[in-house]
Amino acid sequence: MVRLTARFFTVICLCLLTVVPITLAAGYQLSMLPRYSTGEINKRITALAEYLSEKTGLDIQPTVTSTFDQYLKKLTSGAIDIGFQNPYIYVLAGKEHEVIAMAIKGRDGDKFRGIIITKPDSSLHSLQDLKNKKIAIVGYTSAGGYLSQKLTLLENNIDVQKDCTLEVAPENKQENVAFAVFTGDVDAGFMRESALGQLDEMLPAGAVQVMTSTAWLPNWALSVSRSMPSEDREKIVKAIKEIADDSTLLKTMKIKGFRPAQDSEYAPVRKAAGLDQPVDETGNITD
Repeated sequence: MVRLTARFFTVICLCLLTVVPITLAAGYQLSMLPRYSTGEINKRITALAEYLSEKTGLDIQPTVTSTFDQYLKKLTSGAIDIGFQNPYIYVLAGKEHEVIAMAIKGRDGDKFRGIIITKPDSSLHSLQDLKNKKIAIVGYTSAGGYLSQKLTLLENNIDVQKDCTLEVAPENKQENVAFAVFTGDVDAGFMRESALGQLDEMLPAGAVQVMTSTAWLPNWALSVSRSMPSEDREKIVKAIKEIADDSTLLKTMKIKGFRPAQDSEYAPVRKAAGLDQPVDETGNITD
């Protein structure tokens, strides 16, 4: 009799498991373009993932990539559902991702720009002088260390890829651009304006100089996959809007805050990247 009761109980439990659905929160991967060290990136995105998970009830997990190219591949393949990246990477992933907020940070708020640096005794003084010269860039997917300068040069009838010799800095590091200029390995360098102050402890005073500043760009984009269910997207948008100005989260991420953003604000970046066709809400290129 005891054996029959146990079997009966087991059958009832199995029936309940097949009838009663088990609801699990959606799982999403969140990441950030690896502009900083792995430890720093992990610290920032873990704080954001924990905040969003708590506020939305969604299962949001941080994931770290090692290179810009790896990040872009994961963003476009769907391996990253929520991304935080520079405007250039964002427009390259525009068919798969949609911006929901723009970062506010630094002295210039929701925008930033690049600079062109040379040695103090350089004979290069104007943009036209850069023709046929060797230039160090942070990388082809760097906004402040390539795209900003590319935009400015295009406005002055210089195609940097055709009219100059470009060398990508090791590990896509801003400081490696400055080192290449300082050692004379290149004639000039493209880097983000805000990174200039970071060189004080790495190079002698006056080791490089700013030849000119370049085009303004919209700041970093917080984006979500275009295939994300609308109810989950709205939960995330609401949570971002509710971040307090004095929150520990913003301090950890080293930004002042987020503001709502639209895809159209990144149109100049898309044009410079050769992707100037608009993207509709389904992620398709439109005329």
